[in-house]
Amino acid sequence: MDLKTSRRLAASILKVGEGRVWLDPEDAEAIAAAVTREDIRRLIKAGAIQAKPVKGVSRYRARKNRIQRMKGRRQGPGKRKGRKGARLARKKRWMATIRAIRRRLREFRDSGEIDTRRYRKLYLMAKGGAFRSKAHLEAAVKESRR
Repeated sequence: MDLKTSRRLAASILKVGEGRVWLDPEDAEAIAAAVTREDIRRLIKAGAIQAKPVKGVSRYRARKNRIQRMKGRRQGPGKRKGRKGARLARKKRWMATIRAIRRRLREFRDSGEIDTRRYRKLYLMAKGGAFRSKAHLEAAVKESRR
């Protein structure tokens, strides 16, 4: 018993793909006997032919992974593409570092730990890239006090 034609007609009437047409195995003979579109419509009304629901893609894994990334996981070297500068621009990194260093320099000057001349000298050194980080600057200041 070939239900190919019935399936095709049902898909056309239900406005779904042939894969989403469900044919009741109990009514297989009646479905095979249906020749016209009107016969198919009658079977649809009777419930022998139905459209299956649309299958969705679950977001469960995506949500789970997003939570993990928010915790800082799943960001290792295997996940990275491009060079180091592609993830954080060199200029942005420099700006963050230099601002922190200059802020610390101002604190040193305002608290009186270094005088204005020393501040100027260190400021220009920082501008030239002499200090890698705030810690490096602090080490240099401590060394200069000796």
